[in-house]
Amino acid sequence: MPTGKVKWYDAGRGFGFVASDEGDEVFLHASALPAGTTVSPGARVEFGVADGRRGKQALSVRVLQAPPSMAAAARKPAEDMGVVVEDLIRLLDGVSTQLRRGRYPERSATRKVATVLRAVADDLEG
Repeated sequence: MPTGKVKWYDAGRGFGFVASDEGDEVFLHASALPAGTTVSPGARVEFGVADGRRGKQALSVRVLQAPPSMAAAARKPAEDMGVVVEDLIRLLDGVSTQLRRGRYPERSATRKVATVLRAVADDLEG
């Protein structure tokens, strides 16, 4: 069975193309994928080939290897995030102390805290 990489795939439209290892472009329809499976560009696949109305078409596609996750590659190391979370706890502890005393922090301080929270959430979600 031929192998190749998904060149592009639009899950909403249900089709895309595979660049085979032989250099051909093969049409990929969602019906050729296993039920409940979707692919993304860069995924290595194995597939059968049939001649369709407009050229070669992939059949019985099997995903061999998912593409590497860009988010996981860009993630900060866990040790670094531990330090960030500890600093965030100290920052929130100061806000909590002011709130317990019946006062909201200054508007500029709350904006900074909100910005830091969003940034840490994005880094954790990575």
